[in-house]
Amino acid sequence: MRIIGGKLRGRAINPPAGYEARPTTDFAREGLFNTLDSEYWFDDLAVLDLFGGTGGISFEFASRGAGSVIAVEMNPTNAAFIRKTAASLGLAQTVQVVRHNVFDFLPLCTKRFDIVFADPPYALEGLDTIPDKVLSRGLVHGGGYLILEHPADYNFAAHPSFVKEKKYGNVHFSFFRPEPEPSEA
Repeated sequence: MRIIGGKLRGRAINPPAGYEARPTTDFAREGLFNTLDSEYWFDDLAVLDLFGGTGGISFEFASRGAGSVIAVEMNPTNAAFIRKTAASLGLAQTVQVVRHNVFDFLPLCTKRFDIVFADPPYALEGLDTIPDKVLSRGLVHGGGYLILEHPADYNFAAHPSFVKEKKYGNVHFSFFRPEPEPSEA
């Protein structure tokens, strides 16, 4: 696995053998960031990466200039790997790791983000509830996105905040935008 773009383009991320995470493929990450490149200037973005896994998405945002990235990962081994890798890449000031269960973290989070990315385990019970749990908390700035990675079994097109879906091989990304607040309309 490697970082696709930005100042750390080409740098490898090498989880140890037996690592318990399904990283987003390089092909899918490249497609996702090509989509985001056409809509965002990454400098100083605030990003929340739910289900951090290997940290690949967090490192991709940080490499492209995001101002702050919070990676939420429950598995202690994975959280330690993300923290250690961030330090080795010189991203320790940008990528903060929070070791917590995502569903318990969401009600506690008081920050707002430009982008919230969620890549839950595909077999996770409650995967279909993630858009409502994130958007109802007001975690995404108006004009920002919640991006949910999911398998083909899910279709969120009927969700009121759904914007679009992008498919890269077997990886699906559904994009959601919060309803504008009265002061943003």
